[in-house]
Amino acid sequence: MQHADGAADLEQLLADRGAQLMRAAVLLTGSQQDGEDLLQAALERLLRRGRIEGSTEGYLRRTLYNLAADGWRRQGTWRRKLPVIRASQSPAEPDLTAVVDLRDALMRILHTLPSQQRAVIVLRYWEQLTQAETAAALGCSEGAVKSAASRGLQRMRDLAGSWQVTETELKKAT
Repeated sequence: MQHADGAADLEQLLADRGAQLMRAAVLLTGSQQDGEDLLQAALERLLRRGRIEGSTEGYLRRTLYNLAADGWRRQGTWRRKLPVIRASQSPAEPDLTAVVDLRDALMRILHTLPSQQRAVIVLRYWEQLTQAETAAALGCSEGAVKSAASRGLQRMRDLAGSWQVTETELKKAT
């Protein structure tokens, strides 16, 4: 491949076989973006080399495979070093994202309840007051507290029915 002829030959090769070369690069790397980077690196090597004895496509394919293999070796080295890096770090804090998300969703559901049901739920289950204390705080009968708590909890269960949080998942998060 000469410089003037080489550029024209390379353009023709990419026009004729570019899709197949790209497909091979994507299959070697596992993603479109990484495949594009791999093919670009192989083309850069081809252009730096200048003169090629034999098939330009063959050289380009061999370069693709060699660059991909180099990437796999580097990944393997990194993965072997990763446990050493993780062991030297302090233990990670537990991820409390699920707990925060659950609490936020519960607060949103709580705000959809009528004011009396919401007040009873908060006093009975958040503040952990007895039925008598809740009735005294709200100025109503214990029967009204029982009724509001029952209806409020049922409404919250209905709204949260689509959630499938198991006890195991909740324990993992805390």
